[in-house]
Amino acid sequence: MKDPRALRATRAPDATPGTVELLGAVGLTKVFTNPAGEPMPVLDGVDLSLGEGEIVALLGRSGSGKSTLLRILAGLVAPTSGEVRYRGRKLSGANPGVAMVFQTFALLPWLTVLANVELGLRARGTPPEERRQRALEVIDLIGLDGFEGAYPKELSGGMRQRVGFARALVVRPDALFMDEPFSALDVLTAENLRGELLRLWDSGEFPTKAVLVVTHNIEEAVQLADRILVLSSNPGRIKAELPVELPRPRDRNTPAYGRLVDHVYGILTGRDEAAVAAGPAASRDAGTPLTQPLPDASVGGLAGLLEIVAAGGGRADLPQLAEKLSFEVDDLVPLLDAAVMLRFAHVHDADIELTEAGRAFVLGDIDTAKTIFADHAGRFAPLVRTITASLSATDDGTLRDGFFLDLLRRRFTPEEAHHQLEVAVDWGRYAELYDYDTDSGQLRLERSPAAAVPAAD
Repeated sequence: MKDPRALRATRAPDATPGTVELLGAVGLTKVFTNPAGEPMPVLDGVDLSLGEGEIVALLGRSGSGKSTLLRILAGLVAPTSGEVRYRGRKLSGANPGVAMVFQTFALLPWLTVLANVELGLRARGTPPEERRQRALEVIDLIGLDGFEGAYPKELSGGMRQRVGFARALVVRPDALFMDEPFSALDVLTAENLRGELLRLWDSGEFPTKAVLVVTHNIEEAVQLADRILVLSSNPGRIKAELPVELPRPRDRNTPAYGRLVDHVYGILTGRDEAAVAAGPAASRDAGTPLTQPLPDASVGGLAGLLEIVAAGGGRADLPQLAEKLSFEVDDLVPLLDAAVMLRFAHVHDADIELTEAGRAFVLGDIDTAKTIFADHAGRFAPLVRTITASLSATDDGTLRDGFFLDLLRRRFTPEEAHHQLEVAVDWGRYAELYDYDTDSGQLRLERSPAAAVPAAD
């Protein structure tokens, strides 16, 4: 390894992380506009800070606005309201103290590793000899020595991501921003790269003073971060701020580690079950297709999850279940959302427990399962309920899909609107509430909602 002293961060090893603020945000709000010209809030009133010597994780589900927030903090996207401050000064453009690492590597395929790493320095006008020297130093530091003349196509995914890290670190930023940097890698490669980065960070040789990482992986956040900020969804808000006081290296097998993972799972998957407790009548009016979208879950996927939980006695620990199924939280959460929406399960902290209706759905024969699903989807899934009621209100029980897509586009992008309708069609077809003709784009009522036999909540 070449002399790393020129690359070392200036943070003092014994300094308390976060005591010197590098970056602060107050009241950040971001509203996009849909094709109909209507507002689509993504972030609402976000306050946060990033201090010297700390790693902070932004944890949230897909659609929580965490990547948008990262780009606002980097000065790449302007907030609708609120402000970002870098070293006490209001940010009005690209943040000069930040470098970013992306999920997709974003390397230029016609350039060698060395040339890719030099890009940021070239843009800053660094002289060629200094540029080359600094690039070689960080290439060595990040474990790429010997690959300087290789092209991206010659590298594995893990090596390409190392190039991405080297390219960001060579400019010696105050803060390194990472947007899901390990999610495109296989499990072992991601674990290895995380471990190496943490060892560099703890050694004092990491050429940056702070790290902000966006992730949807709970264990990744617990492994990396000194603080975890959990974002809620639609729009994104800071739902919880959790200090991680576990010493490094962090042992997954300790009770303290397990408790923290369970606690974060509970926050991220927590539900307001007041509507459920209030009973079916209150639940029926609790949401609309625009305020309570359908989770991205197929009937088969939902049934599979419930069958696994039922086989374990009707209750399961979510972190253990995710590990058993080799899922990440973004894989599991939509299925959990669907189970809770349909009143087939309750989520308590980091545990999922089947309801009586969930047990009956899983254990019944196909006709019983369809009847229970039809009843619960018709009562508790707003878009399914809306489609069924709309079809029932027509003379011939049919409507074109454009009617529902136009309504959904008031809140969702065209792609999201189509996907919402796809999920609703999957659920409605299984329940035999309605059918859909792909060629004509027409939905047709199959049976009256009143024909469904109520099932236990």
